[in-house]
Amino acid sequence: MAPKTVRMAAHDERLSVVDHLEELRRRLFVCVGALVLAFGLCLWQGHLILHIINQPLAKQTRSQVAQGRGPQGQAALTERALRTLATQTDAVAQLLSSPRSNLPRSLRTQLAADGRQLQRATAQLPRSAEGDKPYTLSIGEPFTSTLTVAFYFALLLAAPVILFELYGFILPAFDPGERRSVTPLLYALPVLFVCGLLFAYFVVLPTAISFLQNFNSGEFNVIVQASQYYEFAAMTMLAVALSFELPVAVVGAVALGVVSTARLRRSRRYAFLICAAIAALLPGEAITMVIETIPLYALYEASILAARAAERRRSSALAAAEGAGA
Repeated sequence: MAPKTVRMAAHDERLSVVDHLEELRRRLFVCVGALVLAFGLCLWQGHLILHIINQPLAKQTRSQVAQGRGPQGQAALTERALRTLATQTDAVAQLLSSPRSNLPRSLRTQLAADGRQLQRATAQLPRSAEGDKPYTLSIGEPFTSTLTVAFYFALLLAAPVILFELYGFILPAFDPGERRSVTPLLYALPVLFVCGLLFAYFVVLPTAISFLQNFNSGEFNVIVQASQYYEFAAMTMLAVALSFELPVAVVGAVALGVVSTARLRRSRRYAFLICAAIAALLPGEAITMVIETIPLYALYEASILAARAAERRRSSALAAAEGAGA
């Protein structure tokens, strides 16, 4: 009989193919349910999420606007020039409309009315365009972009549930000794993933946007499209977050006996080159590449230390098993 609830099978429990498929179906149903609930929450808080994901772009674009660069910057310069001209003209009109100007009364009355009209027009001038939001170029793009960003964040919120269900499905394949080695790695997966997302959001994404928006920008009118920006931000953050899973892969390989820590130490130079290659594939320039390479290589060194501890535990467990068998 197929299991009635989603439970973790024992290592020595024999299940048929139908039982495995039924368990997989139930776990997928839980994952989809968690994703749907997270998507509804993210769609409800869509304004807050869009505000968060727009911040790296907004900071860089406001800097360009302050310098008068790009379409928004030129609009801001025009607005400031019009406001200055209007203020000076209003001051002249007030001076000439005063009785001390000795102008005819009718002319002074007309100048005072013109001054008031100028003040009203000045108050209606738009403030400096900040350009802190990406542009949409089609009638349905605001809707589709909102749904896309909500889906990306829903995946992040539902990731713990998805990882737990994956953990429950694959863990029975390991024997008790392997399970003790693998379990800490499974708990480390979401922690490292979140660390990678934070590093991408606060370090990689701002530097990448700054480099790409300023690259040869004098030859282009730079306008950022919403759908492309959100796809770029999501892929960049996902790539960095996945690269932060390096220690899990390394420690897991050592715990399962695929590679040794001695081999890892001898391969440090190659590991550094691989980390630099990964950083080079991510968006950005030379400084960004260095910023990205350093934590990746630091994670590799940390994974060697963790793998060494796992290797010692594995050796102790084997020695204890041999002693018990003797």
